[in-house]
Amino acid sequence: MKIIVDRSACTGLGICESLAPNCFEVDDAGDLILLTETVSEEDLEGVRQAIEGCPTEALRLES
Repeated sequence: MKIIVDRSACTGLGICESLAPNCFEVDDAGDLILLTETVSEEDLEGVRQAIEGCPTEALRLES
Protein backbone atom coordinates (compact mmCIF):
# COMPACT_ATOMS: atom_id res chain seq x y z
CA MET A 1 0.00 0.00 0.00
CA LYS A 2 1.17 3.50 -0.82
CA ILE A 3 0.65 6.70 1.18
CA ILE A 4 -0.83 9.61 -0.75
CA VAL A 5 -0.60 13.14 0.70
CA ASP A 6 -2.75 16.02 -0.45
CA ARG A 7 -0.18 18.76 0.11
CA SER A 8 -2.77 21.48 -0.43
CA ALA A 9 -4.79 20.15 2.52
CA CYS A 10 -1.96 19.23 4.93
CA THR A 11 -1.36 21.82 7.64
CA GLY A 12 1.58 20.02 9.30
CA LEU A 13 -0.03 19.50 12.69
CA GLY A 14 2.03 16.35 13.25
CA ILE A 15 -0.71 14.00 14.39
CA CYS A 16 0.37 11.56 11.72
CA GLU A 17 3.96 11.77 12.94
CA SER A 18 2.91 10.86 16.47
CA LEU A 19 0.84 7.87 15.28
CA ALA A 20 3.22 6.52 12.61
CA PRO A 21 6.71 7.90 13.26
CA ASN A 22 8.32 5.44 10.85
CA CYS A 23 6.35 6.95 7.96
CA PHE A 24 5.77 10.64 8.72
CA GLU A 25 7.86 13.54 9.93
CA VAL A 26 7.01 17.22 10.17
CA ASP A 27 10.02 19.48 9.73
CA ASP A 28 10.69 22.74 11.53
CA ALA A 29 8.87 24.66 8.79
CA GLY A 30 5.73 22.58 9.36
CA ASP A 31 6.06 20.63 6.13
CA LEU A 32 5.19 16.95 6.09
CA ILE A 33 7.97 14.64 4.98
CA LEU A 34 7.09 11.12 3.91
CA LEU A 35 9.82 8.85 5.23
CA THR A 36 8.48 6.09 3.03
CA GLU A 37 5.71 5.91 0.44
CA THR A 38 5.21 2.19 0.81
CA VAL A 39 3.71 1.00 4.07
CA SER A 40 5.02 -2.15 5.71
CA GLU A 41 2.70 -4.54 7.53
CA GLU A 42 4.37 -3.42 10.74
CA ASP A 43 3.40 0.23 10.18
CA LEU A 44 0.01 -0.29 8.57
CA GLU A 45 -2.13 0.11 11.70
CA GLY A 46 -0.36 3.33 12.70
CA VAL A 47 -0.79 4.75 9.21
CA ARG A 48 -4.49 3.86 9.23
CA GLN A 49 -4.85 5.65 12.58
CA ALA A 50 -2.99 8.65 11.16
CA ILE A 51 -5.37 8.78 8.20
CA GLU A 52 -8.41 8.56 10.46
CA GLY A 53 -6.95 11.16 12.82
CA CYS A 54 -5.94 13.70 10.19
CA PRO A 55 -8.27 16.67 10.74
CA THR A 56 -7.77 17.98 7.20
CA GLU A 57 -8.20 14.57 5.51
CA ALA A 58 -4.90 15.09 3.71
CA LEU A 59 -3.84 11.43 3.86
CA ARG A 60 -5.05 8.29 2.16
CA LEU A 61 -3.80 4.84 1.23
CA GLU A 62 -3.73 3.53 -2.29
CA SER A 63 -3.35 -0.14 -3.23
